[in-house]
Amino acid sequence: MFWELDPMSGERAVDSGDPALEKEAWISGTLLEWGSCGKIAYVDGVPAGFVLYSPPLYTPRSVAFPTSPVSADAVLLMTAHIVPEFSGGGLGRMLIQGVAKDLTRRGVKAIEAFGDLKWEEPSCVVPAEYLLSVGFKTVRPHLRFPRLRLELKTAVSWREDVEVALERLLGSMSPERALRPV
Repeated sequence: MFWELDPMSGERAVDSGDPALEKEAWISGTLLEWGSCGKIAYVDGVPAGFVLYSPPLYTPRSVAFPTSPVSADAVLLMTAHIVPEFSGGGLGRMLIQGVAKDLTRRGVKAIEAFGDLKWEEPSCVVPAEYLLSVGFKTVRPHLRFPRLRLELKTAVSWREDVEVALERLLGSMSPERALRPV
């Protein structure tokens, strides 16, 4: 519940003992009000990675970052994770491409994220190095949490690269079959 609640409400949700219920309620509400807010990549039927994203209006924690706010024409990439056994094979890039495709259809201009320059282990904030490696550019520098942006017209050109990576990783499975909405 890092992104979905402000810091005080997040602490209360954890203290009450059922943050999973809060997360489920957030996802359900976001799906009903805004639409799909995540993607999961499967490899041979096994979840291999995921991303969550939404307009900043749905992520109260985003205003607590020193490089906020997220631009009015962008959606916030909240978090992403690739299971270690599947890292290095292009799944991270494929997931971002899936988000870009979804948001382009909705008329969104860009994806923004707060990167972590000192990332050491999985957390709710995405490593800045990963974001830069998949095409994000720094729009507001910071010593720890820069705000990065991916223009969606750029992301769409990744399609061929993603398909080649998937072909290598998953055989003949197409990206559409590999990605399933959260």
